[in-house]
Amino acid sequence: MKIFSSKNRRKLALLLMMLPGAAWLLLLRYVPMAGIVMAFQEYRPHPPNPTIFNNIRHSRFIGLDNFRFIFFGDRAWNMIRNTLVYNAVFIVLTTVFAIALAICVSELGKKFISKLYQTLMFFPFFISWVVASYFVFAFLDPTFGVLSDVRMWYLDPTGWPVILTASHLWKNLGFTCIIYVAAIAGIDQGMYEAAAIDGAPKWRQVWSITIPSIKPMIIIMFIMAVGRIFNADFGLFWQIPMNMGPLQRVTEVFDTYVFRIMQLPVPGAVGIATAAGLFQGVIGFICIMIANTIVRKVDNENAMF
Repeated sequence: MKIFSSKNRRKLALLLMMLPGAAWLLLLRYVPMAGIVMAFQEYRPHPPNPTIFNNIRHSRFIGLDNFRFIFFGDRAWNMIRNTLVYNAVFIVLTTVFAIALAICVSELGKKFISKLYQTLMFFPFFISWVVASYFVFAFLDPTFGVLSDVRMWYLDPTGWPVILTASHLWKNLGFTCIIYVAAIAGIDQGMYEAAAIDGAPKWRQVWSITIPSIKPMIIIMFIMAVGRIFNADFGLFWQIPMNMGPLQRVTEVFDTYVFRIMQLPVPGAVGIATAAGLFQGVIGFICIMIANTIVRKVDNENAMF
């Protein structure tokens, strides 16, 4: 067999294309896993040679104390509840609205109009939460806000779940919608033509053809979202409320909670942050496995693995 045959050259080209991504994954995802040990240490700098390896080697092992510090604080239960409830609401609403928007966009007759709507929906995804926070402030500022009927919500904690949910949908809905638009574009148009000949109305075509055809994509997106059920968008929950203390009861989530801990004069703050990241990773992995197992029991063909 020739080493430099056309088939082998093609394989080599594909391997070279994969190499940068594999190197990134190895250097930024797997090599740093050695630092997990800091989650079980009172990590401190140790001069005169305060390198990370020297600090890890000389830091005191404290077992699960960092985890206890996180989960047995005064506001720990409030933080856990907010994180889980917000993420559950985000997953459900984002999925439902993204599918509905994707179906509407895919039904637009003119290609230019369809691309225009997709661009307009996708644009907020690239706006930072710092900029978005000033948009929210401009609309809801209690003194000079544009929306006078709802601007009292800005200082009222009970209105912030709605504000945060609306902000999340505004920024992330377009990205998820584009994924479903791409999935709908891959459906065989002959099925729609056959359904139309049989007299099926448009809503029936959507329910019987579109939804079942994109079900694998819906399941994949759902499982991936469930894997981040304990991760919160730090920018959303820190920047949009402008870090106002009276709102912490309804805006405090896991990421902001750990960030506030990092600002306290406590020993081994780096170890506490590492423990938080390890917990999120383990819980995310467990949630993905549970969600995938349930899907496999119900519909084996559409399971992620």
